[in-house]
This record gives sequence, structure tokens and C-alpha cells, in this order.
Amino acid sequence: MKKIGILVIALTLLAGNSLFAQEEKPAPEFKKWQMRLRAIGVVPNESAQIGIIGGDVAISNTIVPELDFTYFFTKNFAAELILGTTKHDVNTVGSDISAIGGPTSFDVDLGSVWLLPPTLTAQYHFYPLQEKKFKPYVGAGINYTIFYNVKEGSVVKDVKYDNAIGFAAQAGFDVFINDTYFINFDVKRLFLKTDVTVDASNLAAGLSIPAEVEINPWIIGLGFGMRF
Repeated sequence: MKKIGILVIALTLLAGNSLFAQEEKPAPEFKKWQMRLRAIGVVPNESAQIGIIGGDVAISNTIVPELDFTYFFTKNFAAELILGTTKHDVNTVGSDISAIGGPTSFDVDLGSVWLLPPTLTAQYHFYPLQEKKFKPYVGAGINYTIFYNVKEGSVVKDVKYDNAIGFAAQAGFDVFINDTYFINFDVKRLFLKTDVTVDASNLAAGLSIPAEVEINPWIIGLGFGMRF
């Protein structure tokens, strides 16, 4: 009987030490970085107020690659930096150029312009499924758009775009292939407008046409990512 009591005490101490060791073992740390490479379609939802000649504006859609980096402060809260650049063709729609001998409704070719809109968003990620293979997220943030490499086309002398600060809204999801790699779908809306000055002095002496242009593009992306 005495031997049985000693055995029970020994087993109890052993179990207690094992449980204590499990409690002391740190939980595995979540991976704090994600990187994605996406193909994005940029679809402007454009409008404009054009001085002197009136009319509206048309800005072409485009498809380009995009790279982004995400840092997780916790498993749910993160910040994402989005990097990409796009080229767009631009023209007015239904402008009245009768003052310089043209028609009352004419689409003026304004050439092309490149946009570089680095965007920073704060995100909330959540895990609706128990196995955590599907991770939706929502986000909001700001962007600073740089207009560069402007080609004025063959009609006017020059076109100038003011760099601008805008806001961004975002939603998307990741589907994990394994612990490292995943597929991503993402939709963003940038709220962006710029002041444009068209130098048309080649058509009429001293003719400068101001415009306020809202671009407000939808950005739809699909790609692959990894976390580390």
C-alpha cells in the first residue's frame, strides 16, 4: 500500500511538471509581413469642369502589375503600402471650340499621362471560418498621386496636372494555399481629383484652359502573395 501511495505521488508530480511545461511554452508567433503581386485593372470614374470650351473628360482604362507590402501589428490589425503606376489616354468630350473656328461639339485629344499613386491603408482582417484558410479584410487610407511623363498629343501645346492627395477605401480577401502562400482578390476605390491647365496658345494667342478633373478610379486586383 505504501508503494502504491508513493507511485501515485510520483505520477501526480510528473503530470504537474508536464502541464507546467506546456503552460510555459510560448505560443507560436504569427507572421507579421505579407507581400503580394497582383494584376490590377484601373477603371476611372471620371468627370470634369472645363473652363472656356466646356464639355467633359474621358480617361482610358488600363491593366498593370502592382506590388504591395502589409505589416501586421496584431493578427487582425495591419497597414498596407500599395505601389504601382499606370498610363492613361485623356481627351475632352463634347467641347465647344467654335471660338477658334472649330465645331460646337468636339473631343479634344489631350495625349497621355502616367500616374504614380502610392497608397497607405489601415486594415482590419478577420477569420470567419474555423480553419482560417479564408481571411477577408477591409481598409481605408490616403494616397498621394504624382502625374508625370505627360504627352500633350497633337492638338494643344502643353498639359499640366497638379499632384494631389486623395482618400482610399478597400475590401478584399486572401485564400491560403498553405501557411506561406495565398491567393488574393482586392477592390479599392480612390477618391482623387486634380487641377489641370491646358496650354492651347498654339490655337489662339494666350489661350489657357483650366479644368477641375475628378478621376476617382476603381482598382480591381487578383494575384498571389506570401507571408513571412
